[in-house]
Amino acid sequence: MTDEQAAGVAADAPGSTATPLVADQHAPAPGPAGGAAPTFPAVTSAAADPGRWGRVDDDGTVWLRTGDGERAVGSWQAGDAQEGLAHFALRFDDLRTEVDLLVRRLTGGRGDARSTLRSATTLRERLAEAAVVGDVVGLGARLDAVVTAAEAAEEAERAARAGARDDAVARKEALIAEAEALAEETTRWKHAGDRFQAMIEEWKAVKGVDRKTDDALWKRFSRARETFARRRGAHFAELDRARTAAKARKEELVAEAEGLVESTDWGPTAGRYKELMADWKAAGRTSKDADDALWARFRGAQDTFFARRSEAFSARDAEFADNARAKEELLAEAGRIDLGDVDAARAALRDVQERWDAIGKVPRERVREFAGRLKEVEDRVRAAVDRRWQAVDPETEARVGQFRSRVEQYEAQAAKAYAAGDHRRAQEAERQAAQWREWLAAAEAAR
Repeated sequence: MTDEQAAGVAADAPGSTATPLVADQHAPAPGPAGGAAPTFPAVTSAAADPGRWGRVDDDGTVWLRTGDGERAVGSWQAGDAQEGLAHFALRFDDLRTEVDLLVRRLTGGRGDARSTLRSATTLRERLAEAAVVGDVVGLGARLDAVVTAAEAAEEAERAARAGARDDAVARKEALIAEAEALAEETTRWKHAGDRFQAMIEEWKAVKGVDRKTDDALWKRFSRARETFARRRGAHFAELDRARTAAKARKEELVAEAEGLVESTDWGPTAGRYKELMADWKAAGRTSKDADDALWARFRGAQDTFFARRSEAFSARDAEFADNARAKEELLAEAGRIDLGDVDAARAALRDVQERWDAIGKVPRERVREFAGRLKEVEDRVRAAVDRRWQAVDPETEARVGQFRSRVEQYEAQAAKAYAAGDHRRAQEAERQAAQWREWLAAAEAAR
């Protein structure tokens, strides 16, 4: 038994408060066009009162009562007579549930009528010999109504298929009308070409038209496509003069590009090549062969210039790399400055700073790194100077409070800048906080 069938049986059980499956048993099913909707006779659940519909002999034979008398439907040896009668009543209710589901399928428009008709016919044939106890006569009448309604619904479906064929023809005729309008009127060539392609896919998706009718409709559609193709061809023939002008303009651009190849004015020349590229795109297209040949010359000149610029930049990068190595050595030397003699340390730092500036530039990606590392050296020397000053300052405690206040101030600025998304200001505030924190530590150590 399916879950849905089991729910129907449970709903009919004594004491159940659920709505029985047959609550809609008199609901009309969709009838044929112009006809009255069919109704389905009600059938009482056998499980509610099995003794009304049958009995069990002392030898266990189970009898079904009908208007024509009794007939044996089975044997029960597993328990008392009431249990056996209830068992066969439940089997009847299972059949009743199957019929109710067919009624719902018809009234709810679920499934196809042909399948419902087959199922109802099979159930009606089984009913005459079914081993059940219940209102078999009433269930047979309900099945007769189902068969009648399913036959009517099947006829309606056949009519619907015929209507669908008419709708399919109408959709293809609408595509033909659109194609004929585009073929005669449009000047949006790319859009129309794309639309014709899409209409072909739409045409293929429309099913249900007979072969003869479909062939005739396709001929009309094809004629519209051919008309459009002829008009588009004539239009592009008129563009030949524009292609000739585009060729002359591109030859001018090629000549200028080739004249800039040897320039060493890297920035302005690179900007001019960018402008020439924009002019090239605006000039339009000429014939494919001519356009390809001109483009090869234009691109060749451009590539030559940028290759020369790349070589020059590579030489500069090599110089910057040498400068970076020199500054690495200078940083190593600065790291060995003796902070025990503050005056000597300051003098050594000034010497490092002068030689640092004389070395020159380093690669761009390392500028911040080197600046930070030099600052660390400067900060260490400054901290040594500050420690000496703190050692002879009688107001050390006041300075500790001042330094701590400044640390807190810069930390608050950093937090506020991060919250505002200003990472540059936040990082600068963090650097200031770190410097004051170092001075604070020195001041506290000197107390």
